[in-house]
Amino acid sequence: AAMQDTVDSVREYGVLVPAIARPDPNGGYELIAGHRRHHASELAGKETMPVIVRDLDDDAATIIMVDSNLQREELLPSERAFAYKMKLDAMKRQAGRPSKENVSQVGTQKRSDQIMAEQVGESRNQIQRFIRLTELIPTLLDMVDERKIAFNPAVELSYLKKEEQTLLLEAMDSEQ
Repeated sequence: AAMQDTVDSVREYGVLVPAIARPDPNGGYELIAGHRRHHASELAGKETMPVIVRDLDDDAATIIMVDSNLQREELLPSERAFAYKMKLDAMKRQAGRPSKENVSQVGTQKRSDQIMAEQVGESRNQIQRFIRLTELIPTLLDMVDERKIAFNPAVELSYLKKEEQTLLLEAMDSEQ
């Protein structure tokens, strides 16, 4: 339904916010942000859409892609978890290139998760807790997305070894 609303909007008004792409070394362009707008444009029968082309390295492209996905209203906990992990990993790789705005009042370099927390409006702890969800086995993570396991217990379960998570899942199944 949400995609159909986007298609209808694109058909009537066009794409209002340009997508972001980067040159592909093999020719053409790689779409970084705006995949849903692109798909809606195709479904609406549009042959073109506005795109901003930027020279971006892999880390910068990842950060932009994650940021655009985080702006979506309805993200599953697993989507948010993997998005935060991808962005934080990319930010840590870029950390060797400090900028002046990433220095705290006491003159020390801010941590990547601190910068990210400010950008996404979450606490550092909450970001780390979401990232912990990526340590869950797929079946347990699906249960978090389906609201069969609440967020806080899921974070605690993520500290179990994979084998222990599997045993727990088997026990849950046998006990219904």
